[in-house]
Parts: sequence; C-alpha cells; structure tokens
Amino acid sequence: MHDDQADVTAHVAATLIRDQFPQWRGKAIRPVASTGTVHAVFRVGDDLSARFPLRPADAAEALAVLEREARASAELARASPFPVPEPVALGRPGPGYPMPWSVQTWLPGTVAFDADPSGSDAFAEDLAAFVAALRGVGTRGRRFGGENRGGVLAHHDDWMAKCFAESEGLLDVDRLRRLWSRFRELPRTGADVMSHGDLIPGNVLVLGGRLGGVLDTGGFGPADPALDLVGAWHLLGPGPRDVLRRRLACDELEWERGKAWAFEQAMGLVWYYAESNPTMSAMGRRTLDRLLGSAE
Repeated sequence: MHDDQADVTAHVAATLIRDQFPQWRGKAIRPVASTGTVHAVFRVGDDLSARFPLRPADAAEALAVLEREARASAELARASPFPVPEPVALGRPGPGYPMPWSVQTWLPGTVAFDADPSGSDAFAEDLAAFVAALRGVGTRGRRFGGENRGGVLAHHDDWMAKCFAESEGLLDVDRLRRLWSRFRELPRTGADVMSHGDLIPGNVLVLGGRLGGVLDTGGFGPADPALDLVGAWHLLGPGPRDVLRRRLACDELEWERGKAWAFEQAMGLVWYYAESNPTMSAMGRRTLDRLLGSAE
C-alpha cells in the first residue's frame, strides 16, 4: 500500500514473538486479513494480537510513538463503555524487522467493512454513547497539538490541493473543490474534547448488529469536538445518522465541521488507495457520495 512499506511475513512475526516472549511459544501465530493501512496484524493464540508498523521509522522514534499510543489506549479503555483492545507488551527490533512493535488484547467481532451497520438505529445509539463517553473524560488541560485531523480545517489546504490534483479523472474535482472552499471557512466554537480520532469501518466491530468494540485506540486525545462525527458519514445511512446527531445534541456548526473532517479524510483515501487497497478507496467514495447527497 505504501512505496516504503515493510514486508512483515508470518515467519518473521512468529520468530520475533516466540523469541522475545517465550511465555507465548505454545500459542498459534496467524496473520489477520485486514484492510488496515498502518499495521500488519497477527493473532497470538485466541486472546492476543501483535501489531507491526508498516512504515519504516527510526527505532527510537517509533518506540516513543508506541509508548504514547499504549498510554492513550489504556486511558481510553478506562473510559469506554464498549470493549477496546488493551496494551499488553512492546516488542523489540529483531531479525527481519527493524522496528519496535506492540501486543494487545484481541476482541471478537466483525469489522464494519464486513458487517455493514449503516441501517441500524441501535448501532447509531451505541456509537453515540461511545463518543459521548470519550467526550466526558475531560482533557485535563491538554489541547490538540498534532498536524492531522482535529485542529484547524484551513491548515489542510495544501493536502487538499494535492488530493484534488491526484483525483483528476477519478472524481468530480470541480464540485469537490467548491465544497471544500465552504468547509474550510467553518469557524470553530467549542473547546477540545477527548476523541478517538478515526472512526472508520475498519476500526469498528459489529456483534449482533450492535457496536461490539472499537479498535485502533492509540490516537485517543484532545481534538475538535466535531472530529468523531466522521463516524456519522463513514458508518451510517441517513436515518441512523440523524439518530446519532440527536443523541449527541449536535448544533448546525458542529455537524457541518464533522462533515468537513470526513471530507478531508475521504478525499485522501480515494486516490491514494485506488490500486493498493480498493476497499479503503471505495469507502472514501461512499463517504463523499453521502456528503454530496447531504449538500443537495
């Protein structure tokens, strides 16, 4: 999926796991088929998973990121009313893989790519309850300090210009430019709240038509209150989307900013993963279609 992607084979993963964590030598190591774009994932027995970052990075910097993500995941686990993975261990670089990696608990369920919950009001109620619980944690004085989604919309103009250029021939770029020109001007009124930051189908588990768990929790942190509203557009159809909006009592401005963050994310997915990860690219298209439909 990425030009510089690390090749993490099942043999390499199994060797690292068994060498560094001898207590798990009796557990089967199995690759997990995934549409994820950040990690190669392997089951470790029935109750654990090992996650190997795909993009090369300095080992010390990568370790700092994994440690920060582990702290964020542990904090989110204390707040979440739904199951989330919990950090278990950090692995070291070794033969065949030059970076640190992580182990966390495994959750049962089917990702929303494969068990579409878009028509379920009950799922929308669950998703709203999850977002509300995170918002209720309190930032303890922390503020958004990153460069990704969650800060100032207009700071993404350069990225959006690249997305529009790369999307020529794939999308109705002129129409999408006009929509971004409106989104980028939306003012910010609410203070930062704690946010998951990436509520896409691959990070949400469905069990019995309800929210069964939430994955990829290492980005938990303070951000624009509208950021987690991307889930309304990535995951839900019109009726359930309205359920989520009412449950979270979103005013018009917050709701529109949620659209803007979903738009920013979807635009990048369509062209970047057009050939390397068609499922993610198709998700971006579907989200853009929903956003354009809501603007008509």
